[in-house]
Amino acid sequence: MDCFYEGPNFLVIHPDECIDCALCEPECPIDAIFSEDELPDDQQNFLELNAELADIWPNITEMKPHPPDAEEWAGKPDKLALLER
Repeated sequence: MDCFYEGPNFLVIHPDECIDCALCEPECPIDAIFSEDELPDDQQNFLELNAELADIWPNITEMKPHPPDAEEWAGKPDKLALLER
């Protein structure tokens, strides 16, 4: 689906464009994608953030290779503070 948007160091899914098909969930290398009704309480703030950033970042329609440092970032705490807008 074409509901992904890419920023400098973050991908977002536009919640109004996502059709909840769940095809992206198993493709996510760090299991960071949840359906809206299964979103953990401590990640509810990401719904609003995804909608906000999807309105300003460019849409991507194809899966890209993982960044070379992806494993280094997987599981790293407090990454939200490093978000580049």
